[in-house]
Amino acid sequence: MAGRRVNVNVGVLGHIDSGKTALARALSTTAATAAFDKQPQSRERGITLDLGFSCFSVPLPARLQPGPGPEAEAEAGPGQLQFTLVDCPGHASLIRTIIGGAQIIDLMMLVIDVTKGMQTQSAECLVIGQIACQKLIVVLNKIDLLAEEKRQAAIDKMTRKMQKTLENTKFRGSPVIPVAAKPGGPEAPETETPQGISELIEILKSQASIPTRDPSGPFLMAVDHCFSIKGQGTVMTGTILSGSVNLGDSVEIPALKVVKKVKSMQMFHTPVTSAMQGDRLGICVTQFDPKLLERGLVCTPESLHTIHAALVSVKKIPYFRGALQTKAKFHVTVGHETVMGRVMFFSPAPDQFDCEPLEETFDFGKEYLYQEQYLCRDSSTAEEDKSSQTVEKWPKQQWALLEFEKPVTCPRLCLVIGSKLDTDIHANTCRLAFHGMMLQGIEDKNYTETFLPRLKVYKLKHKEGHVERVIDDYGVIGRSLFKKETNIQIFVGLKVHLSSGENGVIESGFGQSGKFKIRIPDGLNPDTKKLLTTATTKKRAKAGKGEVTKDDEGCSKADPAQHISISLCFKRYVFDAQKRMVQSP
Repeated sequence: MAGRRVNVNVGVLGHIDSGKTALARALSTTAATAAFDKQPQSRERGITLDLGFSCFSVPLPARLQPGPGPEAEAEAGPGQLQFTLVDCPGHASLIRTIIGGAQIIDLMMLVIDVTKGMQTQSAECLVIGQIACQKLIVVLNKIDLLAEEKRQAAIDKMTRKMQKTLENTKFRGSPVIPVAAKPGGPEAPETETPQGISELIEILKSQASIPTRDPSGPFLMAVDHCFSIKGQGTVMTGTILSGSVNLGDSVEIPALKVVKKVKSMQMFHTPVTSAMQGDRLGICVTQFDPKLLERGLVCTPESLHTIHAALVSVKKIPYFRGALQTKAKFHVTVGHETVMGRVMFFSPAPDQFDCEPLEETFDFGKEYLYQEQYLCRDSSTAEEDKSSQTVEKWPKQQWALLEFEKPVTCPRLCLVIGSKLDTDIHANTCRLAFHGMMLQGIEDKNYTETFLPRLKVYKLKHKEGHVERVIDDYGVIGRSLFKKETNIQIFVGLKVHLSSGENGVIESGFGQSGKFKIRIPDGLNPDTKKLLTTATTKKRAKAGKGEVTKDDEGCSKADPAQHISISLCFKRYVFDAQKRMVQSP
């Protein structure tokens, strides 16, 4: 709270043509330099192409006033609650911009065209809201298009529909309010009075809470617009994500690798000498080409680093159809930046599935199980669990290694969203696949050699073979575990288990066909030896009569020895250059 002014960032999200910009204009008293589709391209195409910012203020509600005490007395006066509106584009192709905008909001307004209801991008915006903020207001816009005699019934019906849509989300029970932000449509005269705006402001006041703001720590600001002012310098406008900034401070623009001095600052055209986390701010610095920084980050010098890969704690977005496959490529959004990245999923070892998640740290001392895909229970799996009476265990937390196609500059513990943005925008499907928190950025360009070997992710390998014949009380010959061309020497010393109960050790290869000797330290069970000896005797008898077939040479299906299988299990660590095989003691 700076000077008894509490700033709350409100995202205005929704499907294209739902009237978001008109709503922002109807609510606002002050507009930023990039508000209400001022860009020529936006006017030409008639749609929002970039983030727009504007604001309005109301007296600070009594419930948000500080309690009695020296601080309250020092800040005597009514106080102001400022709502900064972040007007996001609605077109499907601009989802990157929407995601960037959503990461700086405290509260979200989901704007719905009351004549159309939920549409594809409305649903995507709802998903983004669930990831990025805690509170939602549903605004049913364009109620003026409903016939007056049927208007209330249509509003009530759509309100019920929206409440049902929100039932299975964290926004269950959120307020739904009808408005007409621009009665008569875009071409209507400005004299037409918007409907429902004062009621919406009351709802906003009731839903607003004082966000947690911390002025300490390094300064970090997400820049969304950049332009020059002749004779003054270059202005960067954005939202402060952490820390604070003062007039005269030096700030770094990591993307340009330059440090600049803060010459002046404004909040919605009002000069200020300082600003902190959550504030919407314009910073004027010494001149540089604004085209070099359309979007990006500004920070305390040397507080941010450029990374080539990252370890992320991940959760699948339930509305995404299909599996999240390891080695697949996704569009990965970090702040205002979206780059292509390849993903590898891994989970705790199975005996650690029930362990509580590590919120903001990653433990390199533990071992992790490689997954071909993100593990999650779908509806069919749930049905199988019910019918089989056995409930399969699922890990409480999963992680991913993200490898970026080009370096990314970002802070630690930032939000990460993975999407499939190459999906057909006309398909009625959610393109947002997973979200998570970045736990460890990897700065070294040669991280595959220097960093990844620290990551103990293993694959469980399991091979099955059969006992062919007995050698003596302490040895058998095995087959079908290895291919003919396999170098059996690298498996010598590994433990195996026989289905008849004995444990053995691979001693050496046997011949050139992939067979091998197994030593049984505790000796064969008498029953096992008898079974194997009988099988071998029968086989030799057939061979003496010249009745040996190809099946006999490899143990026929009827051969009792075929029933004794050999299991070889071991771990192989994904990032071990030596490809060693490891077995539990």
